[in-house]
Amino acid sequence: MKTTANAVSLAQRPDLARIASWIEPSTHVLDLGCADGKLLAYLQRTKNVHGSGIERDPEAVVASVRRGVSVIQQDLEEGLALFENQHFDTVVLSKTLQSMINTEHILREMARVARYGIVSFPNFGHWSHGLSILAGRMPVSKEMPYQWYDTPNIHLCTLRDFQDLAKALGLRILDRVVFDGKKEVRLLPGLRGTLAVYRFESPYAVR
Repeated sequence: MKTTANAVSLAQRPDLARIASWIEPSTHVLDLGCADGKLLAYLQRTKNVHGSGIERDPEAVVASVRRGVSVIQQDLEEGLALFENQHFDTVVLSKTLQSMINTEHILREMARVARYGIVSFPNFGHWSHGLSILAGRMPVSKEMPYQWYDTPNIHLCTLRDFQDLAKALGLRILDRVVFDGKKEVRLLPGLRGTLAVYRFESPYAVR
């Protein structure tokens, strides 16, 4: 397991690399929908992070365990009731928010269990999506590679949509980065970015 974890690289995932850069060494991190555990394995190796993951897919759970990651098999829609208030330093929800049924609930729970939250999601405001709709078709892209009838993405949003929701929930946005593929976008990110990554502080955090 140690050898596998040591081989983990985030070179092909600049979004995960940016998330990792926002996490302090030797802190407690919860990764919601941790998939194969790549992010937590990387953090454990490079930053001595104490990590835990939650994942629904059995095969992904096995892959996480093989990387040396502690993971709980559970559906995120059931919430995070097994964790106490402010139990973690940071909680991560990567490329999963748009598939949640209870979007507000999971964000509130993230703010409850950790001081900092990190969320990434596909940006529905990308210019190509507007063109697809004008052409009479629902958008299909690398970040949203599904047809309208089989997509798990049920709550799509733009950057401004998320920022409005964060404000309504009392989440203080600390950082934001927007990507187009592997490239960071600074000019007109709401139109040119395909994936947004936000870091926020919980309103319950003790300063």
